[in-house]
Amino acid sequence: MSPENSVSNSMDFVKNMWGNMGFSLPGMITPTFDVEEIEKRVKDLKAVEGWLKMNLSMLQMSIQGLEMQCATLTAVKAIGEMTASQTSAATPATAPADGTAQAALWPWTMMQQMQEKMQQTLAEQAAATEGTKDLAKRP
Repeated sequence: MSPENSVSNSMDFVKNMWGNMGFSLPGMITPTFDVEEIEKRVKDLKAVEGWLKMNLSMLQMSIQGLEMQCATLTAVKAIGEMTASQTSAATPATAPADGTAQAALWPWTMMQQMQEKMQQTLAEQAAATEGTKDLAKRP
């Protein structure tokens, strides 16, 4: 019996012994000598690798999107605070003569005017509601 033939026979023996039990051994214990099986495993593992890379890139894009959203919100908040401090500190004596500060702050001024108008309307509605309650209480 040649050494090459004995290795093949012993592997066939182990393969047949475990194969008859109804379950196969993991690939590390009894490595396969079938080239097609190895190519199939490589192909399957490459598919899993591609799927994992795709999920990783999607995760990274989500993280970057959230970081950009956080940076944007922080910048908007800082601009709002800066504008509020400039508006409260700006007086006619310190404002430039050409009105560029007023032109740059028109959205902020408009929002403040809208808020004041809404508060005034709510106060008028509350006063009207109080007036009707007083009329309802009179005999």
